[in-house]
Amino acid sequence: MKKSLGAVAAAAAIAISLSACGGGSTTAGDAKGEIDYWLWDSNQLPAYEQCAEDFTKANPDIKVKITQRGWGDYWTTLTNGFVAGNAPDVFTNHLSKYPEHADKKQLLALDDAVKNDKIDVDIYNKGLADLWVGQDGKRYGLPKDWDTVGLFYNKAMTDAAGITAEQMATLNWNPTDGGSYEKAIAHLTVDKNGKRGDEAGFDKNQVAVYGLGLESSGSGQGQTQWSFLTATTGWTHTDKNPWGTKFNYDDPKFQETIAWWAGLADKGYMPKLETTVGASMQDNFGAGKAAINTSGDWTTGQYTSYKGVDTGIAPTPTGPDGKRASMFNGLADSIYAGTKNPAASVKWVEYLASTDCQDVVASKAVVFPAITSSSEKAAAAFKEKGIDVSAFTTHVKDGTTFLFPIADNAAKVDGIMNPAMDAVVSGKAPASSLTQANEKVNALFK
Repeated sequence: MKKSLGAVAAAAAIAISLSACGGGSTTAGDAKGEIDYWLWDSNQLPAYEQCAEDFTKANPDIKVKITQRGWGDYWTTLTNGFVAGNAPDVFTNHLSKYPEHADKKQLLALDDAVKNDKIDVDIYNKGLADLWVGQDGKRYGLPKDWDTVGLFYNKAMTDAAGITAEQMATLNWNPTDGGSYEKAIAHLTVDKNGKRGDEAGFDKNQVAVYGLGLESSGSGQGQTQWSFLTATTGWTHTDKNPWGTKFNYDDPKFQETIAWWAGLADKGYMPKLETTVGASMQDNFGAGKAAINTSGDWTTGQYTSYKGVDTGIAPTPTGPDGKRASMFNGLADSIYAGTKNPAASVKWVEYLASTDCQDVVASKAVVFPAITSSSEKAAAAFKEKGIDVSAFTTHVKDGTTFLFPIADNAAKVDGIMNPAMDAVVSGKAPASSLTQANEKVNALFK
């Protein structure tokens, strides 16, 4: 495989120097044939099918075959493809995954393409392009979108509970008593006898509607579960980001927050972790089993599509520091180092990263594209659908985002933190047990 990759790299160097986005000159036979492109989000599939159709019209010699797989199956199949040498030419990549791919020489660096084809990385929302430059200084992806976190809530339920949209938009939180955030969650929780979570006689073992839905324990990132809370205490996942080498799961501020959050299940305000395995948090919301779900903007389409449910979106609550926070994540498209068609793959990645494609994605009102102007068009498209997405955009506008933690050994860190966090959230272990897990995590970097 090493020998074949060397040949591919040499071919890629020639091909990339000849490729150009938007109809630049290429030599005959340079960029042609069929390329495989993978993504995991079915909600985005129609947008990228349109991009592929438009791309082929402009580049008749290149066909794009798109494959969509669910998140878990996606990464398992992709990993097996790397090992077998038959991974897709181009695929949607994640910040938690690419460091390992780059370290194993599984990705094609895009630096020559960016330079030769004069790709302006300043067109993307601030910071997104920088996330895809590895520790070796090479670029392994061009940004496709960004996301932040908000609170999806059932308006009929908040109305019945006497909680206004303004109150939902101005919730506050602290790890001691949960602030108005916990008060809202408690009041929105209803048992099978109609008693609310903050009323005398509430039966936490017979809950009909949970004030807050639960997706998972959040592993070591907690992107949509708890990271928007821990960040308001001054806590950070690592000593620096990106490329931190010391994790901080032993910090009392972190453990205090997780203890509060996990305690919601014990109070009956949030489902017990074991009851959520294999369930869809979104569908539970759609079925009226939860009043509030915390999730990322990429799920907006699903949360607002349930029949009979009027969904509101509120920003994350302000914390002890007086500010709100949200993890800022951005996906990118990467090229498999073993691709047999590097020139066409580069052209496709450049198209995916262009306004031509990202404006199409914006028009579908599913996610926020990485290009600033396209992102603004997406907000307008959501508005045309009657969906207010300011809860997500306010984080970018106000500068209250923090980066998804990027570090080596991500898979091994998850291997340690998944069971450790599950044990805490399921009530089988105290939050202080995360200190031992943190020692195991940090040992990976010694």
